[in-house]
Amino acid sequence: MIFIKNPVQIQKMRDAGKVLYEVLQRIVSQVKPGITTKELDIFAENLIRKANAIPSFLGYMGFPASICTSINQQVVHGIPSHDVVLNEGDIISIDCGVILDGWQSDSAITVGVGKISAEAEKLIKVTEECFFAGVRQAVLGKRLGDLGEAIQNHAEKNGFYVIKNYTGHGIGKDMHEEPSVYNYRTNRRGIRFMKNMTLAVEPMIAIGTSETKVLNDEWTVETTDGSLCSHYEHTILINDGLPELLSYPGFTWKEDA
Repeated sequence: MIFIKNPVQIQKMRDAGKVLYEVLQRIVSQVKPGITTKELDIFAENLIRKANAIPSFLGYMGFPASICTSINQQVVHGIPSHDVVLNEGDIISIDCGVILDGWQSDSAITVGVGKISAEAEKLIKVTEECFFAGVRQAVLGKRLGDLGEAIQNHAEKNGFYVIKNYTGHGIGKDMHEEPSVYNYRTNRRGIRFMKNMTLAVEPMIAIGTSETKVLNDEWTVETTDGSLCSHYEHTILINDGLPELLSYPGFTWKEDA
């Protein structure tokens, strides 16, 4: 079932998104060579709790941390650890969720550690562009398939691959609600976008393959060929025009966005 939100619920999700945006910005400011992913996780949990929110991920289906930290060839669900130290030239995807007053927000960003390669910079940039290309299609009268097709088209135009084993999702009181939000072309066009639908859109884009594997920790996902992967995500609200980015307060659409 797809849950359409009312104005009060939307405002609660907007409030959660504001907290999440501020938390992610501050986590990113801590990313540097020599820091461990567990230090980032502890920092994130403290920020979330100081905002009177709850880390969505901690304990969710047994996940042991407040953020996912996926490095280089890791796609999603990397587990923070005291043994994992960031090095110059790495890229790291930080995925975070918060619950505020019972309502969820979910967002992810990929950033470089110190100076990174031109190829890695392009991958991060194109992944963000894929998100916006897809979300521009999330308007009344269009379908979920239009969003996925736009993401895949932009990735392939730039010589990259869309990860297909993992998708975005509906979001609200629960982190994962219907529908699944595919980041690629499918034979079925999917449902039409509906006003006051809330979704987490999250393209994962890789340099060398769309194939993935799950590591022995049963969480961390990697590209099978070891190529770099980037992840970008926001929680969005379908309205009468282009969507509102609930986890990106202050964002306004421009022609070149």
